[in-house]
Amino acid sequence: MDFVHRPYQPGETIAAVATPPGEGGVAIIRISGKAALDVAEKIYSGPIRSYPSHKAHFGKILDAAGSVVDEVLVLPMLAPRSYTGEDTVEIHCHGGSLITRRVLETVFQAGARPAQPGEFTFKAFINGKLDLAQAEAVQELIGAKNELALDMAEQQLQGRLSQQIAAFQNGLVDIAAILEAWVDFPEEDLEFASMEEVVEALSLLKGKMEKLRDTFHEGKILHHGLSLCLAGLPNVGKSSLMNALLGKDRAIVTEIPGTTRDVLEDDLRLGKLHFRLIDTAGIRDTEEVVEKEGIRRSKETMQRADLILLVMDISKELCDQTLALLDSAPPEKTILVWNKADLSGQCPSVEQFPHQATISAKHLTGLDELRAQIDRVVWHKGPPAKDEIVITKARHKEALGSAINSLQALIDGLKTGVSPEFVSSDMRHTLSELGTIIGTNISEDILSAIFSKFCIGK
Repeated sequence: MDFVHRPYQPGETIAAVATPPGEGGVAIIRISGKAALDVAEKIYSGPIRSYPSHKAHFGKILDAAGSVVDEVLVLPMLAPRSYTGEDTVEIHCHGGSLITRRVLETVFQAGARPAQPGEFTFKAFINGKLDLAQAEAVQELIGAKNELALDMAEQQLQGRLSQQIAAFQNGLVDIAAILEAWVDFPEEDLEFASMEEVVEALSLLKGKMEKLRDTFHEGKILHHGLSLCLAGLPNVGKSSLMNALLGKDRAIVTEIPGTTRDVLEDDLRLGKLHFRLIDTAGIRDTEEVVEKEGIRRSKETMQRADLILLVMDISKELCDQTLALLDSAPPEKTILVWNKADLSGQCPSVEQFPHQATISAKHLTGLDELRAQIDRVVWHKGPPAKDEIVITKARHKEALGSAINSLQALIDGLKTGVSPEFVSSDMRHTLSELGTIIGTNISEDILSAIFSKFCIGK
């Protein structure tokens, strides 16, 4: 069930484990809220209220009967200098799952309630420690699958996206003030700017907003990664290529056609990108029930994949089944991979596929050229620069798109002589949509949807 956050109660004290589940050297339990110090002092062997903020202290966690639960470090962080903006206490206990649960249960018995998903970051947002775009960046930072995604999330957490959105808003507000002056003082012959200058300024802002919106292609690739499907007839070397790319024996390789009968998946990093590599059953005409089902899944996987490596045997002539497979593959997302280059054979001419590579999966040759081809297909204009602002959320893209449409309606109205008061709703809608990105104009249901994706303890 999706998390729907409770109505926010200022200062309500919550607690959760802030480190991943499982066994480890240390686990961290976070307590935050108005009564955080009271809760911690009830169960800790020392006078926490007398400790200076942001200093760690060694002691014991005690249950209601006075028995020692664990030896720990406690770290009080007094409001407003904490992640949530409220009094916060972190308990650093031993990292076993059983001992961590016992310490957390002791915290609950002392008066804290279990935190809901993302509730610590929700508190930080409500208390003005983060805007909404920065809050979303926290989760992206945790889930980053490659260095570029990590850099983008760090930039967003530092407020780069928020500053860009604020710049758009400030520019629009300045122009809105001019339009309002024209409406309120029509007889005063005010000349803050001419209509042509206002339209030009709005068009410039619209162009910048469009440029930011169009970074979503790169942002989606960085944050979510891509699915990379290996497809082809039986025995062309798909599984050998999978093993070569992964650098391990993930798929069974034999000379028997139809060895792979189901979809195999594994994570793959190529350069700075994360892929979900999918090896599929060889596609051919067959009446064998299990293989037939594997082939059906192969065709489905090809349709859903972001990128297809269509593997061909360079040593064999193009047969009817091969030609049918070529016709079914979309050239814009397909790389034709001519395998078995160590055998004799001339690469046939298949002009409808602009991206092709010749390799030997068995002898690991040609793989660098294949990786280069993958990069060329993935990136429309090359990977984003490290300091480039990139949006990674569909929500941000949709909000920018709606703001751009309203801004275009405003520009069209002014160009055709519509009085400024009749286009003011377009200006308000543009500002409102931009506000949803950073949280200045956001509904409760959107907040619930956003924070429900966070892990408990963050």
